[in-house]
Amino acid sequence: MPGGVLRGACTAALVTAVMSPSAFAAPADPGPSANSAGKPPPAAPAPPRSVAPLLTELQKLYQQAEEATEAYNGTAAELKKRTAEAKRLGVSLTAARTALSAGRDAAGQLAREQYRGRSDFSAYARLLLAPDPEHLMDQEHLLRRAAAWRAATVKRLTAAEKRADALAAESRKVLDRQRALTAQRRKQRDTVRTRLRAVEAKLATLSAAQLAELARLEQQSTAKAQGALVASGALSSVRPPSAAGGAAVRYAIDQLGKPYVWGAEGPDSFDCSGLTSQAWTKAGRVIPRTSQEQWRQLRRVPLNALRPGDLVVYFPKATHVALYIGNGLVVQAPRPGTRVKVSPVASNPLLGAVRPDPGGTPLADYHTPRLPETATAGSDAGYGSSSAPGE
Repeated sequence: MPGGVLRGACTAALVTAVMSPSAFAAPADPGPSANSAGKPPPAAPAPPRSVAPLLTELQKLYQQAEEATEAYNGTAAELKKRTAEAKRLGVSLTAARTALSAGRDAAGQLAREQYRGRSDFSAYARLLLAPDPEHLMDQEHLLRRAAAWRAATVKRLTAAEKRADALAAESRKVLDRQRALTAQRRKQRDTVRTRLRAVEAKLATLSAAQLAELARLEQQSTAKAQGALVASGALSSVRPPSAAGGAAVRYAIDQLGKPYVWGAEGPDSFDCSGLTSQAWTKAGRVIPRTSQEQWRQLRRVPLNALRPGDLVVYFPKATHVALYIGNGLVVQAPRPGTRVKVSPVASNPLLGAVRPDPGGTPLADYHTPRLPETATAGSDAGYGSSSAPGE
């Protein structure tokens, strides 16, 4: 999980506790003891829960919420494709129906000509009675051309009818899929909101001391994981990015400080895979929208071969992703309630890394963009219900 869970909440809670007037008030007169009234003393408060299990529980809730996030994003991306497909089919269907109408007009003209005695049989009969053989041959040539036109007219009409029927059936299928995806997205949105409420409910039960201890434990865990990764030599190699990778890094760094918002792809806010997909789109390469599809479709690279622009994927189900910028750091949109920031590459449980442009030529001269002083600022803490997706 990202370092510093609930750091901001801890600070606020501690400040509130210290600045509260009751913290400086003289102790109140306890009055007569309960024993003097013949009543048993009140039960001692329950000992505080151990913080380590709380951290594990919160991490599980965070991961469930993030998994729901990417499921929602995947459905939204597919719905977007189906909507575009429905629009394309609508244009094609209109064109097919126009062609069909023209074909029917031509067929109607052919029927009227036959009705007026200009059928193949009557034309042949006239030719057989013609006294001039050369004239007969000329007329026969014209007749063959007319017959070919009639055959082509019927063929075009038949093809137009088939195409219009096929497009209409495909359009109905796409619209049905749109409706199903809309219902699925609504259900996934409700699941996300449920996950967020579970996190909020858990946070509400924690004291300021527990929040502070959670922050300390998570920072310690991240530092330990990053230290182990560095000690393994996985981050010792220095590799320059490709031109596209360098552009993706610059774009991601330019987004620092922008808020995490469900399903957002910029320009004012992002979720984790919205940031990585947009960074590479701006670099000239379209990649899948969700972290799971980025992990599934893009070329995987070992951690000891990371170069700036690569995507680092986290958790067993590939539910989180960040963009590597070099020096053991990533840019990420951590989770609702946070802002785009720079974090250690081991700030979450690592799954692996992928490269959107495996054939890209490394730059001969590359310098990592300068990071603002606030690049690592801000807490990774807290889902808020206001960050849940809308309709």
